[in-house]
Amino acid sequence: MDTKTYWNNFKKEHPEITTNKYDAFSLGSEGDIESNNKLAYLIRDGVKTATASARELYDVDGDPIPKVGEYSIVLDGYEQPVCIIKEVVVETVPLMQVSAEHAYHEGEDSRGLDEWRRDHIAFFKREYEEEKLPFNENIPILCEVFEVVYK
Repeated sequence: MDTKTYWNNFKKEHPEITTNKYDAFSLGSEGDIESNNKLAYLIRDGVKTATASARELYDVDGDPIPKVGEYSIVLDGYEQPVCIIKEVVVETVPLMQVSAEHAYHEGEDSRGLDEWRRDHIAFFKREYEEEKLPFNENIPILCEVFEVVYK
């Protein structure tokens, strides 16, 4: 199903939603279907209720910063809609100040902060290298908390 049809089905069930503004994306590395699927289904199933991204890369890519109250369609690795989420919290913190609570709510692997830091430092280093930007452990991280509103 395409995202527009999925969004319209959501709005039919929720007539109180008057906006037609939404984003559609998959999480994880681009082209990594297995990772994209895993993360999408963790969100759909309510295990993953948070995510983190490198704030500076939004500017590089020209992407808008998510805002509280906005909606997004989460896509799987085949770019198919899995669920719709609503932003509940959006804040920017230095990488090494991302909390254990946030790491837990990201819902991946052991859900521990040490593992979160190890995995995310490696991930963000690769992203920064791809953009030819200097990386350090104080890069600003956009921490998002969301809720599933449709699946």
